[in-house]
Amino acid sequence: MFSGTPPDLRRGKLADYYELLGVSRGASTDDIKKAYRKLALKYHPDRNQGSKDTEDQFKEVTQAYEILRDSEKRSIYDQYGEQGLNRGAGGAGGFAGFDFSDALEVFMRDFGGFGDLFGGRQQRGGSRAAPKGEAIKVRVRVSLAEVATGVVKTLKVAILDTCERCSGTGSADGAAPAPCPACNGSGEERQVQRTVFGQFISVVPCRTCRGEGRVIGQRCPQCQGEGRARSERAIKVEIPPGVTSENFITLRGEGNVGSRGGPRGDVLVLIEVMEDARFVRDGANLRYDLPITYSQAVLGDQAEVPTVDGTVRLTIPKGIQSGEVLLLRGRGLPELHGRGKGDQLVRIVVWTPEHLTSEQEEAIRALRELEDPAPEQLDGNSGRSIWSRVKEAFTQA
Repeated sequence: MFSGTPPDLRRGKLADYYELLGVSRGASTDDIKKAYRKLALKYHPDRNQGSKDTEDQFKEVTQAYEILRDSEKRSIYDQYGEQGLNRGAGGAGGFAGFDFSDALEVFMRDFGGFGDLFGGRQQRGGSRAAPKGEAIKVRVRVSLAEVATGVVKTLKVAILDTCERCSGTGSADGAAPAPCPACNGSGEERQVQRTVFGQFISVVPCRTCRGEGRVIGQRCPQCQGEGRARSERAIKVEIPPGVTSENFITLRGEGNVGSRGGPRGDVLVLIEVMEDARFVRDGANLRYDLPITYSQAVLGDQAEVPTVDGTVRLTIPKGIQSGEVLLLRGRGLPELHGRGKGDQLVRIVVWTPEHLTSEQEEAIRALRELEDPAPEQLDGNSGRSIWSRVKEAFTQA
């Protein structure tokens, strides 16, 4: 039985990402990128003497940008809002854990070094940090019974791990990379353009070291200078009770190692709940159709009804009509985050046999001579849909 909640399954404060960036819901990716860049430059701490308020604003607009630039995350956000992302067993990847350092990393990734953007180049004092490893997406299937209890799964993941031969340095002799002679380890170079409007200076990644600020002499023959090699790794993931197929869990720092000793990326676990032919799921509630005979409907009976965690004995009252719904309270699925448990709704379906023996047909004909005619209307229920009565059962519950 699962106990505890993974740290990435938390609820964050609600926000309107489109409003934060000042764009419409139909905005293109380019429009979103332009809007974010303008706001990120405005709120960046290098322009605001490290103000905590602008730091928070920088983080918020970056989080909004990181969601809306990704078509998959944006689709989830459009359908379910920020709660859907956070419930996304981690927020389309656990954005409940998105912090200021993540925001800086996103900005640097998409817009490079700040350089002259803020009117003066920052002194970095050495080589840039090695790049973070790429995230890995894996899919895990869970049964409805596992949704009811929570489960721990062990996944085998193909991953990029530290090269054993060079210990992650990428160098044939295992020596640490040296500062790039072209950029003096900054990872950047200036490009000067002269136009009729004057001289423009831009800062771009160094072409010699590709922005890393470090170079190696002789590359490791096993990893070709990457500092990492392919391997397979077993990763455990705790799946809490109540998940749905739109949820996902972020395992931070469990993904690919970065090139030449860079930190590990994340593993994004996408959850797929398998269908159970017996039930129809409606959030935390389950629907089940129970076929009964005419005599059971007339006289009442006891019936064994399957639930997600076993069977229960259900009393069928006398005179029940086909389509009526009986409630098994608390026999549904748990709510995500442990807020309660749903019910199981049992819809009665009176089964009519298609083939009769001569003896059965004779008995039915005799009954037809004795039975009362059917009423024109059943207690005001004629014309109502079956599941409108389900809603009524919920209300009464």
